[in-house]
Amino acid sequence: MKLVTYSVNGSENVGFYREEDKTVVPAGELGFESTDMNSLIREIDRKKTDLTALSLTGKNGLSDYRLEASIPYPERDVICLGLNYREHASEAAAADEAYEMELSKAVYFSKRVDRAVAPGEEIQGHFGFCTQLDYEVELAVIIGKDAKNVRKEDAGEYIFGYTILNDVSARNLQASHQQWYLGKGLDGFTPIGPWIVTEDELGSEPDLGIRCYVNGELRQDSRTSMLIFSIPTIIEELSSGMTLHAGTIISTGTPSGVALGMEKPKYLNRGDVVRCEIDGIGVLENPVGD
Repeated sequence: MKLVTYSVNGSENVGFYREEDKTVVPAGELGFESTDMNSLIREIDRKKTDLTALSLTGKNGLSDYRLEASIPYPERDVICLGLNYREHASEAAAADEAYEMELSKAVYFSKRVDRAVAPGEEIQGHFGFCTQLDYEVELAVIIGKDAKNVRKEDAGEYIFGYTILNDVSARNLQASHQQWYLGKGLDGFTPIGPWIVTEDELGSEPDLGIRCYVNGELRQDSRTSMLIFSIPTIIEELSSGMTLHAGTIISTGTPSGVALGMEKPKYLNRGDVVRCEIDGIGVLENPVGD
């Protein structure tokens, strides 16, 4: 099942996407009251809705709408993992000794999101302030119900679904401030989409191809099974000390191939097009603007 946030005539709504004929079924036509994704996730949990039993009979083509970010306004900062693919950890450490750290424990940080960037919408470059703009394709996990003290073997029960997140980063700000919050939290630095694919389709430890292209050039190419710390492990560890509320977004880290790790870094410029792909989910593509 795929869930989308979309807009028509300037008004945002949520619905279900039927891929075989590219049809959107508004959630209201299926008896839901929610008009935003955070509320819909909570409503599905509250009503104990079996999404696999829904009959999607809508007749509105996706071309009638504009796709928005899967969750345009996250209620809390996105929880991110750094250095969660071993080859990326190695390339980052080779580029900057500040990234040299013990990988026996997960590296967590917070990414501020004012408004998530929609598919096809411009990434804000903030050029001048940001002189080293980088891309990071990541598998993002959406929590489906409040999670506290969750065991790894039960983690799948708390996963609502998955989407693609591009963890856009200003490397010069990361280096000069010696932390990641500012360099990853600027406005327009978080494309998310194109939709949420529910957990029942992909499982709690999906093994999916994950790739990123810049102007058609393949930069990142790996599989989500290469995560150092698995999704169930992440959920168990985080929920042991904090409540992960329904709608929480956890971005699981990026594979090698980012500009930072190159001998001659190819940072993003105005007009570049970043295409993020994850098999089983889809494509998130965004041009770079000002």
